Amino acid sequence: MGHVLGVLGGSGLYHLPGLAEVTELSVDTPFGAPSDALVRGRLGDTELVFLPRHGRQHAIPPSRVNYRANIHALKQLGCTHVVSVSAVGSLREELLPGHLVVPSQYIDRTVGRAASFFDEGVAVHVSMADPVCPVLAEALAGAAATTGATVHTGRTYVCIEGPRFSTRAESHLFRQWGADVVGMTNVPEAFLAREAELPYATLCLSTDYDCWRPHDEVDVTAILAILKQNVERAQETLRALSGALPDPARSPARSALQYALLTRPEAVPAGLRQRYRVLLGRFFEGPPGAP
Repeated sequence: MGHVLGVLGGSGLYHLPGLAEVTELSVDTPFGAPSDALVRGRLGDTELVFLPRHGRQHAIPPSRVNYRANIHALKQLGCTHVVSVSAVGSLREELLPGHLVVPSQYIDRTVGRAASFFDEGVAVHVSMADPVCPVLAEALAGAAATTGATVHTGRTYVCIEGPRFSTRAESHLFRQWGADVVGMTNVPEAFLAREAELPYATLCLSTDYDCWRPHDEVDVTAILAILKQNVERAQETLRALSGALPDPARSPARSALQYALLTRPEAVPAGLRQRYRVLLGRFFEGPPGAP
């Protein structure tokens, strides 16, 4: 089977130059509807599936995104890799607005979001020590470097609830914790991708310095100007990555559930087996003749 690149991002990526054989798909999932119709097309030899995280009209705030449905929809459509494209604020002097960042860690400061697929009838404990796929992250950073942008790797992303921006005290606290960028969308997205055994990495578009520097605060007008420039770089990055996707079998995500299911499969009711079929189906498949 060929590679299928799932992309979660903003509406600027909808019109990706070079995307051929474009179709729109409405997908239903056991966790509800995703943010919008998904766009499927082809970049060279690679199939690409794009989902606008906030909807086509950017009408869904970060707290209301159905992250479970979004990731499940990509899994249902056979995605072999998932890349998130996300705007972030910089918490470090060297991460200038306009730079690109591929983080390796996340700090979760969200509240009230559905953080796991496995919240009913099963006990599943997935390791999140290293939530980013290192193989995909390396390929993504390499693709980003081909655009001529400055790319930073191995950084930490702190995810806040939003939709408000940070206070100065919070911004300073995040820096003390070792966070490098701040955003509102990559949690629980990254964790759900790992539960779905999908290699996941993020291309962060640095747009501002948050508010930790003296006299700085978030300026939405300035953010939009930087974001427009960064969207073009994100498009170039995805085109480069589509021809250099690593073998998904090399990703630690592909075996994330191997020892994570603690509930005996036969103890899971039939209705819940259907709910989890895409994610846990292999555990429910017994020998021939088994119920």
